[in-house]
Amino acid sequence: MTLAAFLRERSLLVLALLLALLVGIITVVRPGTVTPDWIANTLLFAVPLGLMAGGETLLLLAGGIDLSVASVASGAAYLLSSNAAPLGTTLAVLLGLAAGLLVGLLNGVGVAIFRVQPLVMTLGTGLMAQGALVVYSQKIIGQEQLVPRAVATLGSGKFAGLVPYALFLWLPLALLLILGLRRSGFGRLLYAVGDNEAACRLSGVRVWRVLLAAYAACGLLAAVAGIVLVGTTNAADLSLANVYLLPAIAAAIIGGTSIFGGRGGYGGTIVGALFLTVLDSLLTLLNAPEPVKQMLYGGVILALAAAYTRLTD
Repeated sequence: MTLAAFLRERSLLVLALLLALLVGIITVVRPGTVTPDWIANTLLFAVPLGLMAGGETLLLLAGGIDLSVASVASGAAYLLSSNAAPLGTTLAVLLGLAAGLLVGLLNGVGVAIFRVQPLVMTLGTGLMAQGALVVYSQKIIGQEQLVPRAVATLGSGKFAGLVPYALFLWLPLALLLILGLRRSGFGRLLYAVGDNEAACRLSGVRVWRVLLAAYAACGLLAAVAGIVLVGTTNAADLSLANVYLLPAIAAAIIGGTSIFGGRGGYGGTIVGALFLTVLDSLLTLLNAPEPVKQMLYGGVILALAAAYTRLTD
């Protein structure tokens, strides 16, 4: 077996080894950094990214993409914090989730029914959502912003001081995505549509329904990520989740999900999200200036994505 074939069959293992290598580098650069508390914080910071990347994974498998997830996450967080006081925690959370689902459905209708190119459609809805959020913020200027205690505990609290409460949300959702993609009819249809949409249409598959469901799920996951994120930061602003847009897509791609559809899975995306979180931690520990940090961060992502593409083509 050639080295390329070995890596092709075990790409997830290779990524996990690279993750372990990064942790080893942090141990060497800053001895004593890698502690149970550091691991808990890393997992905590990885949860919003992992949730957003989960939605992108669903769409990439089906041959789509969503550039509105950051705006959706920021919007859900802002709606939650601005309505928690007058409506209560439960209704405010439901309002944030409903906004994410609505944008996801709008994306799905545009892409699946009206056949708008996914990049164009989701970029447009993302800009619309951002604009609507700005108008909304001006309408409620002076109104109390409140992050409910339950949301703050979910976003930043730790059980027994070590296990982030956010994991109790992420793990069931991750299990649902992994098993759903592998064993459900919807999961198999996502792979089939991404592999050959025309053949699916000729076989009688209602492709529009598959895509509509995938975009709705992506919008909902982005809203969940925004709610977790606002619990972590304990404050909402109009650009809260903007920095997560490209990493969410990158986590799915370097985790093995093809941008051309039909290949990949959420297990790799989880490792990809952890990898990017640890990489960001390493660059922060190195005190890299922000421009240099962005260049190195982008260069590593590009190199990993290119390497994986060459191995799997």
